[in-house]
Amino acid sequence: MSKAAGKLKSLKKTVERVTHTSKLKTNIPAGMAAAGPPLGPMLGQRAINIAAFCKDFNAKTAEMKEGVPLPCRISVNSDRSYDLVIHHPPATYFLKQAAGILRGTMTPGKEVAGMITLKHLYEIAAIKIQDPPNALLTMQQMCEMLISIARTCGIKVVKDLDAASYGEFLEERKIIVEQQRRELQEKREAKMLRTG
Repeated sequence: MSKAAGKLKSLKKTVERVTHTSKLKTNIPAGMAAAGPPLGPMLGQRAINIAAFCKDFNAKTAEMKEGVPLPCRISVNSDRSYDLVIHHPPATYFLKQAAGILRGTMTPGKEVAGMITLKHLYEIAAIKIQDPPNALLTMQQMCEMLISIARTCGIKVVKDLDAASYGEFLEERKIIVEQQRRELQEKREAKMLRTG
């Protein structure tokens, strides 16, 4: 029995402790991490030093354009330290920037919010494939995934694009977006009148 107990003790020493805390997944704007909600309470629940985290995150994202949403994965260690992994901005952000639009369509498949070329799509795929979740994807799979994301945003992928005609398209689109915004505002006001 004493030999078995000795073996158990040596086994306990060699086995690493398993952490059962889940990873914190959140989007934080580059260079704008602050202790206030929603980030502060999420970090506080996991006993992370909020001020040190904000300072560390803002220092790591100092060279990026301020306000760009960055998906972050934060895993907390038992000694209250943390491992921060910052991914590239979401694909929707890149697609909307390439198309030159602020928001996607409200009815995907029925209206076109913007257009991008295959070259734009390939460049975005080259950036997004560097993220750890996409590491096992081929470039073709990544491009197909981006095409489906673009379709849900209402962005049309074309072979080539004329700058002048696309500028006209965007001007027409601004009028449509403004009209949709007014309709939404009227619906909200009508709802407030009914509930008030």
